[in-house]
Amino acid sequence: MNKLSHINKHGEATMVDVSGKDKTERIATASGLVVFPQDVFNQLEEAQFSNKKGSIIQTAVIAGIQAVKKTADLIPLCHQLSLSKINIDIQPIENTLRIICTVKCNERTGVEMEALTGVSVSALTIYDMCKALSHDIKITNIQLEKKSGGKSDFNR
Repeated sequence: MNKLSHINKHGEATMVDVSGKDKTERIATASGLVVFPQDVFNQLEEAQFSNKKGSIIQTAVIAGIQAVKKTADLIPLCHQLSLSKINIDIQPIENTLRIICTVKCNERTGVEMEALTGVSVSALTIYDMCKALSHDIKITNIQLEKKSGGKSDFNR
């Protein structure tokens, strides 16, 4: 079994030392779903995913982008990264909004946490903007889809 990278030899939480690594292009994509009761989704679709608070999808995209940029402030052991690209795409599918966040940088460590944070905060923003219609909205299946760069690649 591999050892946990954020635990030192004394069993204490620690930030990983990446100073000896080369900078490489790192890309990560994460996804998640916001699932609505069918009648609520129909109502949102009819209103073109807008309500009195504004465009649900565009607000969630902006919130997700802001969250990606703040990941190191939110996740204690994440490194501050110089990001070169953030893309958040939100598409309606059946009674669901599917969120896909891709983050890119040229750094010594990856951007998986940034992509996952972007999806999570986008989903929470959608929930916040729609909770007046129903509290039976589910945020689900937040997961890493793929990552490249660094010592290993991953593709779900």
